[in-house]
Amino acid sequence: MINDNSLFSYSQFKEQKNILPYTIENKDQYYFDLQNIEHSWTGRLDLMFSNQFFEEAVQLLTNAIVLFEKGYFDCAFYSLRQSLEICTTVIYFADDSEPQRNDEMNKWRTQKRFPMHGQMLAELEKRKSVFSEIRQAMSQYFDEIEESKQKLNKYVHKQGFDKFYVNRNNWLNFKKDDQRIKILSDFESFLIKSMGAVAVFRLAIDPFPLLLLDEAIYNRTGQLMTEGYSEDFVNKYIGQIHIEAYKKTELYKSHYDGIIGEEEMLPAVVNLVKNDYIDRRTLGEINSQKHLLGQNELIAVSLAEFSDNISKIYCIGGFHWYITNTRSKRTSMSWSSSDFDIFKNGSVQYNVPYDEAYLSQLKILEEDYYIEHNEQFSDEEIVGLNKIVRAFE
Repeated sequence: MINDNSLFSYSQFKEQKNILPYTIENKDQYYFDLQNIEHSWTGRLDLMFSNQFFEEAVQLLTNAIVLFEKGYFDCAFYSLRQSLEICTTVIYFADDSEPQRNDEMNKWRTQKRFPMHGQMLAELEKRKSVFSEIRQAMSQYFDEIEESKQKLNKYVHKQGFDKFYVNRNNWLNFKKDDQRIKILSDFESFLIKSMGAVAVFRLAIDPFPLLLLDEAIYNRTGQLMTEGYSEDFVNKYIGQIHIEAYKKTELYKSHYDGIIGEEEMLPAVVNLVKNDYIDRRTLGEINSQKHLLGQNELIAVSLAEFSDNISKIYCIGGFHWYITNTRSKRTSMSWSSSDFDIFKNGSVQYNVPYDEAYLSQLKILEEDYYIEHNEQFSDEEIVGLNKIVRAFE
C-alpha cells in the first residue's frame, strides 16, 4: 500500500514531468498594453454586446501568457488562436443587418448549428460590407496575421517533434536549448500579432480608438465611453503603415468628416467636458464657449464661479461630479451616494458637516445638486445660491 506522502510526491512527479516553465520578461508591459483594448469600449447602443467579446479576447490573451509561463505551451498558443476566433465571431454579428444579427446571435446563444471560423470569414467577405472593406484596405496586414496564424497552428496541432512535451527535455535532444529559445521567441511574436489583430477587429465596430489619437478630433468630442489607443500601442502592435491604410476606409473617413466640422473646444473646456475639472482661473475661456456645454456642466460652472469655497459639485444622484481647483478639506477618500441621504427628508439644505468639510443641496431644474465646500455658507451666500437656482428656472 502506498502511503499518502508517497502518493502526493508521485502526483507531483506526474504533473511536472516534461513541463518546463518560462519567464516572459516583458509580461507586465503586455498586461499594461492590453488596457488599450480593455478601455476601448464602444458606445454604439446597437453593438454594446461587442464589448463583452473584446473583454473575453483580452482574458484569453492574458490566459495565454499565464499558461506559457507555467509551461503549458500548446494551451497558450491555442488561447492566442481563440482570441482571434472570438473576434471573428463578434464581427460576424456586428457586420450584419439587425434582424439577421438577432437570428444568428440566438443560434449562437442556444448552441444550435453555427458557422465555423472559416465559414464566418467567407461570409464576411461575401457581404461586401464594413469588415470586407477594412480587410481589403489592410490586405497586407491581414496577410501577415494569416501567416502568423498558420505558424501558430503548428504548435496547436503539434506538427513536428519539437512541439512535443516529451521531446523537449529528452537527453537525446541535443537542440533542446535552441528549441527553448525559439519557442519563447515564437510565442512573443504571436502574442504581439494577436494583440494587434484584436485591436484592429475592434476598429471594425467604430474608429474611435484611433480617431481620439488625433488631437483635432479629441477636442471636438464629448465625454465618451471609448478611450483612444496610445501612439506607442499603435506603433508596436499594428504599425503606422497599416493604420494609414485603415484611414482610407469609408468607416474612418465618414466619422472623421462628421466630427472635424464641429467647433473645436478650448483647453479649459476640454478639461471640463472630458475630465469634469473646473479651473476658476480659466473661467473666461470656459464662458466663451458656454454654447458647447450641457445642462449639468453649465450649472456646475455657475456654482464653481459663485464661490472659491466650493471644491466639488455632485449631480445625477451623486454618481457624477465636477472637481474645482479648490482642494477639499476632507482627508477621507471614501465616498458613497448614501452620503446624501441626509437631504431626503427635506429638513436640511445647507451646511451639513461632511467630515472636515460641509455639504449643501440645491434643486435646479428638478435635479438635485450637492455642493461640497470647505467653510460654512453665510446667510448672504445662501441668498446668492438661491438666486442661481431661480436664474436657471
